[in-house]
Amino acid sequence: MAKTGGPRLRGMLRDIHLWIGLCLFLVLAPLGLSGSLLVWDEPLDRAIHPERYRVTAGALAPSAYVVSAQRAFNGRAIPAQVRMPAGPGEPVIVTGFVPGRARPGERPPSLTAWIDPGAARTLDVGDPRGELRGVVHRLHGALLAPQYGRTIVGWLGVAMLVSCVSGLVVWWPRNNAFVRALAWRRSPSTLSNLHHAAGFWICVPLAVLSLTGAWIAFPEATRALTSAFQNRPAGPPDDRRREVQAPAAPLGDPRLSVDQAVAAAVQASGGGARLVSVTLPTRGGRPAWRVQLRPAAGPAATVRVDDATGQARLQPQDGGDPVARFMRRLHEGSDFGPVWRVIVTLAGVAPTVLGVSGVLLWLDRRRARSRAS
Repeated sequence: MAKTGGPRLRGMLRDIHLWIGLCLFLVLAPLGLSGSLLVWDEPLDRAIHPERYRVTAGALAPSAYVVSAQRAFNGRAIPAQVRMPAGPGEPVIVTGFVPGRARPGERPPSLTAWIDPGAARTLDVGDPRGELRGVVHRLHGALLAPQYGRTIVGWLGVAMLVSCVSGLVVWWPRNNAFVRALAWRRSPSTLSNLHHAAGFWICVPLAVLSLTGAWIAFPEATRALTSAFQNRPAGPPDDRRREVQAPAAPLGDPRLSVDQAVAAAVQASGGGARLVSVTLPTRGGRPAWRVQLRPAAGPAATVRVDDATGQARLQPQDGGDPVARFMRRLHEGSDFGPVWRVIVTLAGVAPTVLGVSGVLLWLDRRRARSRAS
C-alpha cells in the first residue's frame, strides 16, 4: 500500500469507521462474543453436561437406541433421527419430533436423547435449543429474531467488513513507515495504543469472519454469484423457512424396522460402510428412510429406502456448493486446527475491545475539544 489516499478520503474513512463503531457497537459486541463461544461449542457442552459423555465402548443395533429414546421421551416426542457417534467418547444422539406448529422462521420443537452406544442407556434428555448453547447459536445466527434476524446479521457482517477496511486505511502511517507504526508507543495514550495495535493485528482475521458471516447469511445471493462464476445453474431457491413452518411428522407405524432399513442401505452401497445417521420415514407422499453411510474411502453417501417395498436406491451426490461449504468451515473455525480456532476466538472478542476503546477515545477527544474551545 504505497498511498492511503488524500486527506479528504482519509477523513471520510475515519468518519465511516467512527460511526460504524458508535452506532453498531452494542450489536456487534454480543455477535462477536457469541461467535467466540461457538468455536468451543463441544468442549463447553462437555464441561456443562458431563453426564452426556459418560459412554461405554461398543455399538449395538440402531433399534436399541430408538427403543431407549422412546422410553426416555415418555410420549413427549417421537424418534425421528438417529446419529451415530462421530468419534470415540461421544454418545448416540436421537432427535425426537414434538407435535405442534413451529413459530414463523423457527425450527419445529424437538427433544434430544443422548444414549450410551455400548449399553443403549439413556444418559440425558433435553432440548439443546433451550439451553445456553442453543441460545448462543440463535443469538449469533439471528440475534434471537428468527424471522428477520439472519438478514440483519448479514448486513452487520458487511458493516464490520467496511469497518475493518476503513480502520486499516486510517491506521496506515502517512509516511509509509510501516515497521515504526507497529511499535506499541505510537501515541502518548495507552488506550489509543491498545486500539491501534489490537485493531491492526486482528484486522485481517476479523475481515475474513465478517465476509464469511455475510456469505452464510445471504445463501441465495451467494449461490447465484458462485453459479455465475462456475457457469452452472444456481439451483432451486432456499425453501428452508417454508419447510420449518410445515414439518412432516414421523410415520407412526412403518412397515420396515430401523435395522431392516439400515441393512438394505448397506447392501445397496456395496457393504463395508459405516452408519452415520438414519432418518425415519415421514407422513405424506411415499414414505422412505434416509440412511447416511460413510464408506472406508470417499465421501459420505445417502441411501433412500422405500418403506413400502424395501427397495434401496443410492442418492446422487452433487457435493453441494464447495465455496459455501468452505466459507462455513472457515467461519466456524473447527476444521482448520487449533491455531485458527484461537485466532477466531480472539477475533470474536475484538469488536468488544475495539468498541469500548474506540468509544472512550471518542469521548476523550470530545472533552479535549471542549476544553480547547
